[in-house]
Amino acid sequence: MPKVLLHDHLDGGLRPQTIVELSAEIGHELPADGAEALADWFAESADSGSLVRYLETFAHTVAVMQTAPAITRIARECVTDLAEDGVVYAEIRYAPELMIEQGLTPDQVVAAVQAGFEEGMALAAEAGTPIVARQLLTAMRHQAMSREIAELAVSWRDRGVTGFDIAGAEAGFPPTRHLDAFEYLRRENAHFTIHAGEAFGLPSIWEALQWCGADRLGHGVRIIDDITVGDDGSVTLGRLASYVRDKRIPLEMCPSSNVQTGAAPSIAEHPIGLLADLRFRVTVNTDNRLMSRTSMTEEMWQLHTQLDFGLDRLEWLTTNAMKSAFTHYDKRYALITDVIKPGYAALR
Repeated sequence: MPKVLLHDHLDGGLRPQTIVELSAEIGHELPADGAEALADWFAESADSGSLVRYLETFAHTVAVMQTAPAITRIARECVTDLAEDGVVYAEIRYAPELMIEQGLTPDQVVAAVQAGFEEGMALAAEAGTPIVARQLLTAMRHQAMSREIAELAVSWRDRGVTGFDIAGAEAGFPPTRHLDAFEYLRRENAHFTIHAGEAFGLPSIWEALQWCGADRLGHGVRIIDDITVGDDGSVTLGRLASYVRDKRIPLEMCPSSNVQTGAAPSIAEHPIGLLADLRFRVTVNTDNRLMSRTSMTEEMWQLHTQLDFGLDRLEWLTTNAMKSAFTHYDKRYALITDVIKPGYAALR
């Protein structure tokens, strides 16, 4: 099944064995011995129902992403893993500012990631599973490097970087703290998405859209708070929910991750079901494949088994994602018409 992935964190998708090997090289102490036990530790630690606790697991992945060779290896493995899972287009995000503890500059980090992406795409093409992989550069919302990272994204936008993002704990760190970066990006005709409406509610979404001008919403699951379902099954949309639907603002939904962080009670009760019924521009994503022990195949399977999403709806989600990608229209159109639609037609 052809898949399109818009919300995947590079530092949340490492192979456990790679973490073990790189940690041994630098003397970093891990919380578990061996790849299998380490994979269990990541999944269990991330399954706490707390976004803050979830984010703490990244200390061990970021620790092994401080040299160019390690970053390039991780980026290459990310791309080949996604290609093997049927992903034909992916935007993979990470924060360069988290990878400069041992002397790399942010520009060198981006170059190392791009080298890995290009190696991964070449290997995937040789294996008969071609993939287009692009970078999204993330700034941490509790830090003050967003303008610098935004400028870095613009300087690399014709060399593999396709957009900008802010991430991290939402509560207490509104996106409006980074208005300078967003205003700069708009002046440069650049694309950006904002993590909003995951751990914090409607005000986070409203600020991301109306103050900052986000093209997409990272998660956006809390838009459900502006939708009322009556006892008779009637549905009423508030003004913000109506705006999001009317403007076709893409929602980068990550069901398994949302359940882990407490943003949704279960896959069966995840708002993606109602939002899809209401024809919001919803997409399905992995977020952090290591922490959620997931893949695009697994996310789609969960939607199929828990929410009865069939082939038509999964194709619709995939097409939504490709329409919403931060790449040129002709490239989006070609992937939809030449890869996605024929791929689903062949399955039928």
